Amino acid sequence: MESDCRIPVTCCRPRVLLLHALFWVLVSLGVYGASLRSEVKTTALKPAAAPCWLTEEFVVSEACVPCSDFISKTQMACRQTGYIERVNCTKSSKEEYKSCRSALMEEHLFWKFEAAMLALTALFAIMVVIRQRRLDRLASEKVRRQIESI
Repeated sequence: MESDCRIPVTCCRPRVLLLHALFWVLVSLGVYGASLRSEVKTTALKPAAAPCWLTEEFVVSEACVPCSDFISKTQMACRQTGYIERVNCTKSSKEEYKSCRSALMEEHLFWKFEAAMLALTALFAIMVVIRQRRLDRLASEKVRRQIESI
């Protein structure tokens, strides 16, 4: 008696294997790229050149606002998220700019993520239905062949 727990021969075709490999390479590159983009490069900062808000306590003097074109070119903090807030360091009394994440940007990213997950859910649901129909058809043909051989 044959087991139904085998990998179908169609999954071992070179074209299918190539598509699977390409998919996983793209996923891996996306994850690796995201980790590189989110990595904060603190090794380039010298302790003396570090902003005061990294080394001491601070008070936010101006809330998180989107960067204008001019500010995004002049302030390094704007380049990370596109939003900036003004902070006042308590010990040194310096006023500096700090990159921040706005609630509007977070909400926008959340809905993009939700849309992507919904699209993937629909795609994989369709793939499951197609595969199930194919397996049902193969099972029906197998039963028909067994009946014909009697």
